[in-house]
Amino acid sequence: MMRNIKQIFVLFFILFVHAIYGQHSKPLIYKINIQENIGSNTWIYLQNGMHQALNRKADCILLHMNTYGGSVAEADSMRTAILNFQLPVYVFIDNNAASAGALISIACDSIFMRPAASIGAATVVSGQDGSKAPDKYQSYMRGMMRATAESHGRDTVVQNGDTLTEWKRDPKVAEAMVDEKIVIPGFADSTQILTLTASQAVELRYCDGIAENINQIAVQYLGYSDYDMETYNPTFYDKIKGLLMNGVLQAILIMLIIGGIYFELQTPGIGFPTAVAVTAALLYFTPLYLTGYAQNWEVLLFVLGLILIVFEIFVIPGFGVAGISGIVLVFTALVLALVGNIHFDFSGLSLRQLFRAIMVVFAGIGMGLAFIIYLSNRIGKPGIFNRVALVSDQEGYVSVPMEPLTLVGHVGIASTVLRPSGKVRIGDQHYDAVSMKGFIEKGDEVVVKRYENFQLYVMKR
Repeated sequence: MMRNIKQIFVLFFILFVHAIYGQHSKPLIYKINIQENIGSNTWIYLQNGMHQALNRKADCILLHMNTYGGSVAEADSMRTAILNFQLPVYVFIDNNAASAGALISIACDSIFMRPAASIGAATVVSGQDGSKAPDKYQSYMRGMMRATAESHGRDTVVQNGDTLTEWKRDPKVAEAMVDEKIVIPGFADSTQILTLTASQAVELRYCDGIAENINQIAVQYLGYSDYDMETYNPTFYDKIKGLLMNGVLQAILIMLIIGGIYFELQTPGIGFPTAVAVTAALLYFTPLYLTGYAQNWEVLLFVLGLILIVFEIFVIPGFGVAGISGIVLVFTALVLALVGNIHFDFSGLSLRQLFRAIMVVFAGIGMGLAFIIYLSNRIGKPGIFNRVALVSDQEGYVSVPMEPLTLVGHVGIASTVLRPSGKVRIGDQHYDAVSMKGFIEKGDEVVVKRYENFQLYVMKR
């Protein structure tokens, strides 16, 4: 009787364990869809998908790819992540893996293709008109394609009794996808960029199998007769974050930060320019911070740089160490926030990523300066900026009164804070005025030093 009870207990225990852990007994394939132009969105999808795959204890990742290419910078980040990932990463090319898509595919452990799919055409082109980029960009892309192919190592083969080693993926084939001068006999002459069909890719060992669907890959090539598959589904937040990490939008945000700060310093009080600058800074740093690029100290560097610039402009006469230091800190913070580093540890950072970050910041600064010049010339002119400032001529008048010129040397009271602009009261009249040095608080005595451009220039008495 006791023996039967023990057997029943053991049976129930086995059923209990199976109920708890049996769901994980099947191999788990974690699928990530890469079916749009390569860019900040796809980079975020891959990062999040890899993280989820590890949490779900997946056996492998399968990229379901159909792309005509995209940004080389994000493609470089994606291929680096794939090469360094601890789980096998396979790719199923469902029609197209062109340009940046080819680079990502070559980084994967195995490549599978639909019969009508193609891979190749990785020449770097201009994002503006699609023309071929200069040779220095092609040279870098050739090297990156070659290094990716070489990362898979060599196989040992026996031919005619001799033991030879050959590349698992011939680096020359990868280079021919970028440079038409590289000849692959029977596949591309010296006038053609290499693009391979599925059967050609198999022949050149750039495709590990042809399949109609993912199930065929799992059963026929991976040996999973029974398996589970989960798919990473990007959230709305992921898509917004990907948009905000687009290089063009990041440059625009930098432009708004610079423009907002400049125009706020030209007006009394805190108003619309501050709101624009703060909002742009939040949109710039927040997705980078949440993604792990921007660190706390990088944000602090940015704020400290702004403080030094303001201090130099309004407290210290001239422009010296504080101002230059502030500009350097702001520029450094904006650049470092775009690249992955912890306390200046740049291991694993490619030159292309650093170059992209510097170019984005330079573009934003250049756009910011152009934005400032444009608005400064348009304010008060006919058009949408007509009411932003007072115009110099009104109906019935041919000029502005020049009696403020007689106020030079007079003493008055600041009726508002001057940061550096504001208003002062001299006698019973209020006048627009600009502080010549530092901030002037409301109620401070001021002396008029000169009258230019229809404004009084004053200093604290």
